[in-house]
Amino acid sequence: MTEKAILKPAASRSRRRAAADATGRPEPRAWSAPWIGRYDQMFQYADQMLPAPLFRREFTLDGAVRKATLHICGLGYYVARINGQRVGDHVLDPVVTQYDRRVRYVTYDVTRLLKAGANAVGVMLGSGWYNGHTVEFWNLDRTTWRDYPKLTLELDVELQSGATVRLNADGSWRFIAGPVLFDGLRNGEHYDARAERPGWDQPGYNDGDWQPAAIVPGPGGVLEPQTAPPCRIMQTLTPVSVRKLASGAVVYDMGQNMAGWAQLRVSGPACTEVVLRYAERCNAEGDIDITNYDRFVKSGEFQTDRYTLKGEGEEVWEPGFTYHGFQYVRVEGLPGEPTLDTLRGRVVHTSFDEVGGVETSSETLNRLQTCTRWAYVGNFVGFPTDCPHREKNGWTGDAHLAAETGLWNYGAASAYGEWLDSIADCQRPSGQLPCIVPCSGWGYNWGSGPAWDSALILIPWYIYLYTGDRSHIDRLYPAMARYVAYLGTLATGHIVHFGLGDWCSVDTRNVPSAVTSTAYYYADTCLLARFARMTGRKKEAAAFESQAVCIRRAFNAAFYRGNGVYADGQMTALACAVYQGLVEDDQRAAVVDRLAQAVEQNDYKVSFGILGAKYVPRVLAENGRADVVLRLFTQPELPGWANWLRQGATTLRENWDGSDSQNHIMFGDISACLYQYFAGIVPDPEHPGFSQVTVRPQPVDGLDSISAWYRAPAGIIRSAWTRDASGITFDVTLPEGVTGVLRLPDGKSVPLVPGRQRVTCPSS
Repeated sequence: MTEKAILKPAASRSRRRAAADATGRPEPRAWSAPWIGRYDQMFQYADQMLPAPLFRREFTLDGAVRKATLHICGLGYYVARINGQRVGDHVLDPVVTQYDRRVRYVTYDVTRLLKAGANAVGVMLGSGWYNGHTVEFWNLDRTTWRDYPKLTLELDVELQSGATVRLNADGSWRFIAGPVLFDGLRNGEHYDARAERPGWDQPGYNDGDWQPAAIVPGPGGVLEPQTAPPCRIMQTLTPVSVRKLASGAVVYDMGQNMAGWAQLRVSGPACTEVVLRYAERCNAEGDIDITNYDRFVKSGEFQTDRYTLKGEGEEVWEPGFTYHGFQYVRVEGLPGEPTLDTLRGRVVHTSFDEVGGVETSSETLNRLQTCTRWAYVGNFVGFPTDCPHREKNGWTGDAHLAAETGLWNYGAASAYGEWLDSIADCQRPSGQLPCIVPCSGWGYNWGSGPAWDSALILIPWYIYLYTGDRSHIDRLYPAMARYVAYLGTLATGHIVHFGLGDWCSVDTRNVPSAVTSTAYYYADTCLLARFARMTGRKKEAAAFESQAVCIRRAFNAAFYRGNGVYADGQMTALACAVYQGLVEDDQRAAVVDRLAQAVEQNDYKVSFGILGAKYVPRVLAENGRADVVLRLFTQPELPGWANWLRQGATTLRENWDGSDSQNHIMFGDISACLYQYFAGIVPDPEHPGFSQVTVRPQPVDGLDSISAWYRAPAGIIRSAWTRDASGITFDVTLPEGVTGVLRLPDGKSVPLVPGRQRVTCPSS
């Protein structure tokens, strides 16, 4: 049994108190504890897969507890327990970072878990992103930080007597292999309930066969507090059906594509192994189909959990160190007859607050809004990803294209802020950025380029627009400026040819990447000019403004053909030029007309990829053609958003034909368009955070009503309109202290004051 120890006096409270830095984030606390790990793995490369270790420490408190605070970082993931109870409700903590540059610790109030006398702390560690052992396409098994799981921890306790004491992670802790025999983010988790150690997290447990922990090198990054919302189990779903296959396996349908895992409830003999395989779709025989999903995973099983029973009545288990993207679960080896109560779907994602909602008279739009929200949260499990199954990668292009949708619907700003730190941590001295973050070194020279890398600049801008928080601009300005300077080294005559273009486009006339890359180069330069002025860098602002003029001239000289046509008249090329502000004022109407004609002549079917999916609807709606946008969104034929609904989608997809991933967010700006254009709540750079509000709704034929709300910093903004025989009624509510203007379709303006106002216009 571990020797019980009186804790050492803690440092003074004034030293330990976390202040706020200039960006409003808490200052990292003074940290005294070392990192600990398995002594038998020191100085060995983490190429041998070992069970997840359990660490424990007993201690004695000499009196009742007034306040107790736990600060912990366990890599890759951890589960902490005190006196037999789990600490907090976070899962998959801490959020992934570039661990050799930055590491997040998490703070919990654990006052209620401690008591006078004997206490025990236990921590189980999983591999997570830190020990990414799975061999896969993106080389994350070869990161510079990769090592066996390790832990640092400080427990500060204030007693009722006024004394303050601290427990650190150190060499007095002990460890042993736990029941998680294997865990891999892209593989799954194997759990043997027979290897559980009841009481290991409580005082009085006999740990005589445990080994002493060793003080080990840390991951190398600076320890900083995790301020973003943690991942949590956000919903629990009951399967909608279960069917038995000829093989004896059963397939559960959760009825919803989701990120998370299954919770298993089972009884049976000891040593029985139940295997859970996760998938997004089924084949014609009703079995799961992972065709084209597992091709990037080169070692281990794909999305597979294994549970071995201990044989002691009903057993309830769910994994804790992996997550999956799925709708269907194939269960093999299940003892007894399957029922709908055998399995539950645990929906896992970053626990944002909901800050917006929108509902329309169109069932199609409502379903697409629901699909978009599910795709968004399924691709934000700690940080923004492309898909929750095949890759789980932080593709920067996907992230910034969906960021406005995310900010309309969820309080995602702080989570984006922490991920932006990781982008900056990946930046090379030259200014170059990778296309995925976190990054092993893969993706600097393919998959990147301005249309992806601009996440570093655009997401801070969006956060500022929607929340008024400029701290990310202030903090990251030097990295942004280095990046724009790097683009200058790629440009020939101010044209940038490098980078991915309109990814997943169905237009056979591929838009040259030089069009979209140069357009982002221009947009980034314009934003840097604005940011430079915001931060008092007048000379830099003037230089960026001059550079932007040169890029604009070069773009039009290279790509404008006259008569409203850019490049070869592709929808993406036309919309890109307008959206990024590159079109001369006297040509803007001609280009918009060309774009509307192109959509109409294509029977309102899409003819673009993920970049065009943001540009085309916004350019049309911004220029008075929301009628075209509504038909574009709702026409049911392939290719188009509504066609996914015909295919049975419950999330947005990777390709217009529905192939490959069934849960991608990169086409997700459709939700933002509902708020901004149809409901008409307009973000205003001159009044960031909706400190003053412009409401410019766009009623169109085919839509009888829309209602949207958004929680701005000052309070909730509501905008709705309803069409009936007497006309169109506009209904706007502003929070206390906020004024604005309602711009009606006939061009008239109505001043808005705090509270609710209704205006009815006769039908035209």
